[in-house]
Amino acid sequence: MNLPRILILLIGVCTMSDAQETNRQETNRPLRVWAFGDAHVGTDARKRRESLADALRQSEAGFEWDIAIDVGDNSGGQAVPDDAEGREIVRQFGVLKKHRREQIYNICGNHDRGGLDEPAAWWFQKWIDPIGEHTPHSGVDPARRPYPITGTWERYSFRVGNLLFLMMSDINEPTQKIGRGPLGGNPGGVVSAETFEWWQQMVTGNPEAIIITVHHYLLKDTTTATGEWEGMVKDARGNWKSGYHGHKPQGTPQGASYLYWVGSVPDAQAFEKFLAARQPADAPAGSNVITLWLGGHTHPRTPDDTHGGKSLIATKWGVHFLNVCPLTQHHINPSHPTTPLSRLLTFTPGSDEVRVQCWLHTAEFAPRGWHAPAERRLKLPRPFHWEQP
Repeated sequence: MNLPRILILLIGVCTMSDAQETNRQETNRPLRVWAFGDAHVGTDARKRRESLADALRQSEAGFEWDIAIDVGDNSGGQAVPDDAEGREIVRQFGVLKKHRREQIYNICGNHDRGGLDEPAAWWFQKWIDPIGEHTPHSGVDPARRPYPITGTWERYSFRVGNLLFLMMSDINEPTQKIGRGPLGGNPGGVVSAETFEWWQQMVTGNPEAIIITVHHYLLKDTTTATGEWEGMVKDARGNWKSGYHGHKPQGTPQGASYLYWVGSVPDAQAFEKFLAARQPADAPAGSNVITLWLGGHTHPRTPDDTHGGKSLIATKWGVHFLNVCPLTQHHINPSHPTTPLSRLLTFTPGSDEVRVQCWLHTAEFAPRGWHAPAERRLKLPRPFHWEQP
């Protein structure tokens, strides 16, 4: 007589146990973030290489990842990007088999900017489209994002557990009269005063989060070749010429390899001053208000390139700075050949370290795949976990 009720209770207990086990497994699994940039699709396409598609295929065949961070420069043109290259980039994103396009979070690099007389970042918004406002062109559906975005194409954020990602796009500097197109490129990094103010508010307003800042550029004097004039080289007569970046005399070449303009102030170092005011340069790792800064722009010659006495992964003011590019093989100065690479960041629940691995996408420097000498374990201010603070 009571058997049906007993069975119901037993079924309920089993169902609850299954749900608890599923939840336990979910909160114990690692988060794997694949970070890449500087595909310069149009440049490699002219050499019949699919820089973006090839990297996507390698990632799905070679390792697991949950989300990806793209630090910009999908376009390879020295002039303003065009629709034909935009369609090719969307086609190459389409090779994904195990992941959705919306699992990749993008920002604008300097090669993705439009012209000074064009609508702001029209090409980036139309074809890369992080907010999902131009789905018929980009194929990005904001409803399919695994972690929703808050903000605009120029600056947005999203959360994964107690990680907070602050994504800042590179823009045209409005005080410059010659930019992409007529100048043939303009390599100095730029953010607006509004973006810097937003960043400060997000950083100070989320003290319990592990904050990861993403911009196309690294900060001054942090990683390889981010010092003043380090993007250039001198010729036999002592004149500056192109090095890692193109020498554009009217384009602030002295700051070509770092975030140079903030709020229309040249060599502003606004982010640097903000971080330095909170921690000295040699502060313990993971001790500042942000933990990681991911960028690209400067294509290293090798995975251990130390130009300027700096490395591709460096810690300053208690912040870890990571150069995570490039995917391109052919968008280079012939005197500075580059090594296509990307990085995988693994956050393990309960651990206050992040594992950073380096994947080589070609075999010229070393065998394609994981490059063990470049692996690092970086200190976090607190353990990663899946629950939001």
